Amino acid sequence: MSGKERLMSVLLAPHVSEKAAFVSERSNHFVFRVRPDATKPEIKAAVELMFEVKVDSVQVVNAPGKAKRFGNRPGRRSDFKKAYVRLVAGQTIDFAGAGN
Repeated sequence: MSGKERLMSVLLAPHVSEKAAFVSERSNHFVFRVRPDATKPEIKAAVELMFEVKVDSVQVVNAPGKAKRFGNRPGRRSDFKKAYVRLVAGQTIDFAGAGN
């Protein structure tokens, strides 16, 4: 996999939650689900490449999956990694127009 292909596969999806919305409103942060093997420099480069913005900082969180019940059987959700990306002041990401 070449460098650009790798960067295009680092970001999996925006992470939508109450906490992500709160952080986005209060400061210039955006939250993404990322590949488990992604590094901070890769995440920064991927966001800058895909959204054409300047990234100030990246913080990552390895979130363990929760133990849940699936019907009558115990189960476990998958672990995942998410990245809190802070943009340089004055820049924003428009998810509504990103697919056009």
